[in-house]
Amino acid sequence: MPAVLITGAAGGIGRHLCQGFAAQGFHVLACDREDCRFAHPHIHSQVMDLCCPDAIQAAFARAVDLFGPLHVLINNGAVSHFCKPLEALTVAEWDAVLHTNLRGAALCCQAFLAANAGAGYGRIINMASTRWQQNEAHWEAYGASKGGLVALTQSLCVSLRGRGITVNAISPGWIHTGDAAELSAEDHAQHPSGRVGRPDDILRACLFLADAANDFVNGVNLPVDGGMTRRMIYSE
Repeated sequence: MPAVLITGAAGGIGRHLCQGFAAQGFHVLACDREDCRFAHPHIHSQVMDLCCPDAIQAAFARAVDLFGPLHVLINNGAVSHFCKPLEALTVAEWDAVLHTNLRGAALCCQAFLAANAGAGYGRIINMASTRWQQNEAHWEAYGASKGGLVALTQSLCVSLRGRGITVNAISPGWIHTGDAAELSAEDHAQHPSGRVGRPDDILRACLFLADAANDFVNGVNLPVDGGMTRRMIYSE
């Protein structure tokens, strides 16, 4: 069975990814700062802080001990709650976002290269965001981290040529992980696709990019946003 390590697995999109990959026959190591247990025989959990290099190395070592070579890495873990004016953003808050979202992802990519040895193929999928390119006020740290993740994706794609490893990014738009009843008709109607996104939209994109047969899709940043980044939106 192929094996995948997924960060940010405790809730939201990450939890759906763990369940979806397991349902498709993958061994899964679900990693998060919080303990995240799953009632599935093919999903193992690992407490891992993306700001701690030693914890990252330990997680990948455990994955290899459990499964053998890793085939897929999904860098989904991220900090997104420091939305405040730049002049009010502390150095510690900026570092928490960049160290988690960008440095942590880069260290996971580095660890994956060793853990992938002998797998036959490799897939790195970086979870960026449409906020890397289009944003709202006061998301500077988050937007910078996700823009860096897109750049990391494009650079690694070239650096890893000839190694059987593809590197792609997904940029989710509005993906609602709560109760669908919380959404209004206007929420759905503003999307060219006619609805707000769901976690299974991201799952299907990840499964496509993770497929061993899809080795010609490389260095891509795939927006999964219902077409919202193609709209010109003005105040009425």
